[in-house]
Amino acid sequence: MSGHSKWATIKHKKAATDAKRGKAFTRIIKEITIAARSGGDPDGNPRLRTAVLAAKNVSMPSDNIKKAIMRGTGELEGGQIDEVMFEGYGPGGAAVLVNVATDNRNRTVSEIRHMFSKNGGNMGEQGSVAWMFERKSQIYVPGDKATEDQLMAIVLDAGADDLRNDGERWEVLSPPEAHEAVQKALETSGIPHEDATIAFVPKNLIKLEGKNASGMLRLSEALEEHDDVQNVYSNFDIDEKELEALA
Repeated sequence: MSGHSKWATIKHKKAATDAKRGKAFTRIIKEITIAARSGGDPDGNPRLRTAVLAAKNVSMPSDNIKKAIMRGTGELEGGQIDEVMFEGYGPGGAAVLVNVATDNRNRTVSEIRHMFSKNGGNMGEQGSVAWMFERKSQIYVPGDKATEDQLMAIVLDAGADDLRNDGERWEVLSPPEAHEAVQKALETSGIPHEDATIAFVPKNLIKLEGKNASGMLRLSEALEEHDDVQNVYSNFDIDEKELEALA
């Protein structure tokens, strides 16, 4: 067991809202399109297979999935999307990674830089904060669906290397190459899971308080709301009581 950022819980609740208003569709379609550039067959393309599964989890119509794959492989027009990772610092020195999918790189760079500066942060050079994160398979299991002992026995055998609890959900962390094996092990055991992705997980957390905490939340929310932003990763943590007060 190890520490867990409250930001993960905030993002989970926001994702439910995004799914209801269709914003999740836009992000997943972009991910499918980008992933399909490496091959349009999900069976031979793990990233595409993960994206298609995410699409099905939000009940995306099969036709939408098919067209997104065809745009990625070049069979349909409209697949000119650049994937970019921006790096920077938020209030209090928290590290921030912003994964973007855009059809206008210059416009997006300008807008993301403005968001950082407007909310007390600043953009950094490539590599400035990426070293503070690890690329991991990240799978969440509802807290009431399994005990710690049950999960440990299942996921460790499948290749996972860490298990965390945020009070509401279990977070299963694994090397990226074990992502599908861990998912399959959970499914075979009849344990439901959600938010299964390959993510950038912070190696250590930085505690924020007061103005730094509220400023970091504003920056994170602003970045998450941007149409081109696929994911935001940060290493900040905020005390539960302070988080409730800010909310």
